[in-house]
Amino acid sequence: MSNGKSIRHLGLLTPTFGILSFAALYFVATLNYPGGSQFHKYADGFNWSENYWCNLLYDNAINGEKNSAKPIALMAMMVLGFTLSYFWIQFPKYTNLEKTYKYTIQVSGIMAIAIGFFLFTSFDHDITAYLASVAGLVAMIGTSVGLYKNGWKLLFYFGLLNTLLIILNYLLYNNEQLIVYLPMVQKITFATFLIWVGGIDIKIFNLVRSRDHQV
Repeated sequence: MSNGKSIRHLGLLTPTFGILSFAALYFVATLNYPGGSQFHKYADGFNWSENYWCNLLYDNAINGEKNSAKPIALMAMMVLGFTLSYFWIQFPKYTNLEKTYKYTIQVSGIMAIAIGFFLFTSFDHDITAYLASVAGLVAMIGTSVGLYKNGWKLLFYFGLLNTLLIILNYLLYNNEQLIVYLPMVQKITFATFLIWVGGIDIKIFNLVRSRDHQV
């Protein structure tokens, strides 16, 4: 196999490398978070069962100290934004969907990422989160349809699990008694979503590499 094809194959794994980089930066950011959560304002450090991802992006930690995790968390967000944008631009090219559906996945996926960055500005947090979630859900549904039409059933069902988890997040967020479980469920949802994206990316990588070997 030529070096050109080998480089192309590695390029297909860009989303997977991006996800691993994001996970590493996320972990490092949690180690640098001074402390405090919505449940325990003066707790030390990042609590995985109480803190949200967005806590890492505040100028000041909830306990009032300057948030030294923010620069690392911002870098992680940039990596994740590029990773998911690349994924949603590339994925439709490997499906049997019509052009309209492919464009819908690409546009809604990019919109979800773009709107998501406004979560860390002065724009209304709830409205921004809602709009980003709607755009992301459209992209996820379109992706799931593409997986089903390609016959990638395991990834399709895993995508349905992600959708159910997103709905669960919404229900917990709007329930004063159950919101205590939201930080942990949010992380589980985030992890399963990224595993799903990585799984699709690896599937595409194996598919293209197998086709090139047969040529």
